[in-house]
Amino acid sequence: MDLITSTDALAAVCNRLSQHPFVTVDTEFLRETTYYPKLCLIQMASPDPAEACLIDPLAEGISLEPFMALMADTNVVKVFHSARQDLEIVWNLGGIVPEPLFDTQVAAMVCGYGDSVSYEQLTNDLAKAKIDKSSRFTDWSRRPLTDAQLTYALSDVTHLVKVYEALLDQLQKNGRLEWLAEEMAILTSPETYQADPANAWRRLAGRLRKPREIAVLMEVSAWREREAQARDVPRGRILKDDAVIDIATSAPRSVEALGRLRTIPNGFERSRTGGEILEAVERALARDPATIPMPERSRGRANTGSVVDLLKVLLKAVAEQEGVAPKIIATVEELEAIADSDSADVPSLHGWRRRLFGDKAIALKNGELGLVLERGRVRLRTIAAQD
Repeated sequence: MDLITSTDALAAVCNRLSQHPFVTVDTEFLRETTYYPKLCLIQMASPDPAEACLIDPLAEGISLEPFMALMADTNVVKVFHSARQDLEIVWNLGGIVPEPLFDTQVAAMVCGYGDSVSYEQLTNDLAKAKIDKSSRFTDWSRRPLTDAQLTYALSDVTHLVKVYEALLDQLQKNGRLEWLAEEMAILTSPETYQADPANAWRRLAGRLRKPREIAVLMEVSAWREREAQARDVPRGRILKDDAVIDIATSAPRSVEALGRLRTIPNGFERSRTGGEILEAVERALARDPATIPMPERSRGRANTGSVVDLLKVLLKAVAEQEGVAPKIIATVEELEAIADSDSADVPSLHGWRRRLFGDKAIALKNGELGLVLERGRVRLRTIAAQD
């Protein structure tokens, strides 16, 4: 379990791994004190039980170019579990998204293992192994790493080999590889990992209703995101979410008005950053309210609540019948959109989701499909048209 600490050794192992049809990949990182995750360890394994490795990205002089080249090799499937944060790291460091990609968490949802199934459960069920989780929350940036840490880290990718093979076999047998491909298209899109400050306001927009408030939120959130990126610190270190909301709702235009907000630390209003916040507020108030992109809300939600409740029952029934996690078929927001419109532009009304659920949802809305209870289970019944 020696760590790879040189570029030459990394190039050699990546060359060997590239000869296999797939590699399993995992990372250990920290992001409590930074904006961007700090990569501390890379783990990889192949179908060959003897071919597994641990890479130290913090080693002096090491270049991760061989690893990035392997991630970009389209002849090798890259297998992750719950891949989004790992892929974000690869994107931030190398400007690429590993492709082709297989996320075992998403695959497990397609195979009926429930929403956001844990790696421990899959390892137990499919690899018949148990993971010692005692090292999970250790400090991966400290050197030297302990034997317990290295054993835990390596097991993450060695067990993943069997998990991947079992899930792939299930998907091939039930003809659902196409379903997984649609999900992987989202994960492999660079847009998923590009943190554009101009879009930072959307995280907090649900609390606000007025165009002026949204305008201030947009400017202050973008300023905070740029500051966090430039300093590489969590956005909360720059300004807490509650403070951003307070500024958006009150729109302070003076140092004194900013200082009176309960969420602003004492003296903050007279600092350089306080001045920049006031400038952001002024930019916001100068905008034409008609040009402010108000957050989308479900129109007529008060009148469709009962429809949404019925669609939730339908979703659960379809998910149980088909052996698919409800979350991967449709979200609550999508159900609200469908309740509002038969032609809503949501994923659950496209592709395999429409065939599986969307058409039934519209039929239920239009009185062409009914839900009945038989022996404690919800069943679907087609309703004959009335003359």
